[in-house]
Amino acid sequence: MKLILANPRGFCAGVNMAIEALETALTRFGAPLYVYHEIVHNRPIVVRFRAKGVIFVDSIAEVPPGSTVMYSAHGVAPEIRRQSAERNLRAIDATCPLVTKVHTAAIRYAKEGYTIVYIGHEGHDEVIGTMGEAPDSIVLVEDVEDVAALTFPPDTKLAFLTQTTLSVDETRGIIAALRQKYPQIAGPSQDDICYATQNRQEAVRDLVDEADVVIVLGSRNSSNSNRLAEIARQNGKAAYLIDTVAELNLNWFRPTDTILITAGASAPEDHVQEVINHLRHTFAAEVETRTVREENVRFPLPRELRVLPRI
Repeated sequence: MKLILANPRGFCAGVNMAIEALETALTRFGAPLYVYHEIVHNRPIVVRFRAKGVIFVDSIAEVPPGSTVMYSAHGVAPEIRRQSAERNLRAIDATCPLVTKVHTAAIRYAKEGYTIVYIGHEGHDEVIGTMGEAPDSIVLVEDVEDVAALTFPPDTKLAFLTQTTLSVDETRGIIAALRQKYPQIAGPSQDDICYATQNRQEAVRDLVDEADVVIVLGSRNSSNSNRLAEIARQNGKAAYLIDTVAELNLNWFRPTDTILITAGASAPEDHVQEVINHLRHTFAAEVETRTVREENVRFPLPRELRVLPRI
C-alpha cells in the first residue's frame, strides 16, 4: 500500500487563531467559559474543550449575565452582539478575519443600496452570521437552480458574495449563472472562498487521479471537509469522511491500493497521523508527502486577548 499525504491539509490560520484564542481565554479567565456555537466545526476539538470546562451554547440567553463568551470562527450577526451587551458579557470575537471581510462587504453593499445575492448553504453558522449583517438586503442561493428562480428586474442594483468554505468549482458555476442572468451584478475581484479552502481543494484535484481511495479527516458538519470528499467522488474515487482512526474501516482498502489522505481546515493533525500509523501497521504502507502549495498565513489573537486586563 502507498499513502499520499496531501499538503496543505488540516488547520488553517483562522482555526489556529480560534483554538489559540480559546486556550488563552481559559488560562486568563478560567472555566466555565462559554462559546457561542462550536468554536470550529470539529467534533474531537469540541469534546476536548468541553472536558476543560468550555460550555458551547446556541443561544446567548444560555450564558449567565456577566460571564465570558467567545464568538466562534464562523462569525455572528449584530443581534448576537447586542444580546451579549444586554447581558453584560465579556465578549471575545474569534471570527476568522476572512469571514469578517465578507461581513464588511455585506454592510458596504447594503449601505450603497445593493441587493446582495449570497452564495452559501442554508443554516450554516457562517451564513447565518453574514446574512444577519443586512437581513433586508440579502437573498441566499445554494445552486444554479436557485439562480434560475430569481425574479429581480433586469436593471436591479445587484451584488454577490460567497460563503468562505464552499467548493471552488461549484461556486464558479453559480457566479457564471448570476453574471449571465444579471450582467450588471457587482462582486469581489475574486470570490470570497478562503485561501485555505482553495488550497486544500487544489491539492485533492491535483493528486486524486493517482489514488484508489481518498480519506478526508474532518467532521460531518464541516463544510470545507465535505467539499474535499465531494471533489474526490466527482473524480470517480471512493472517498470517506472520518473524525478519527476509530471510524476507519479496513474493508475500504485492498493491500495494493494507493490512498490519498487529506484533512479539512478544522481537523487536527494528530488524528491524521493516527490514521497513517494504523495503515502503516496494518498494510506496511509507505508514505509520500506531496506539497501542492505552501502556506505561511497567520492571524493575530482577537483584540480582547491582545490587551492584558488591568489588575
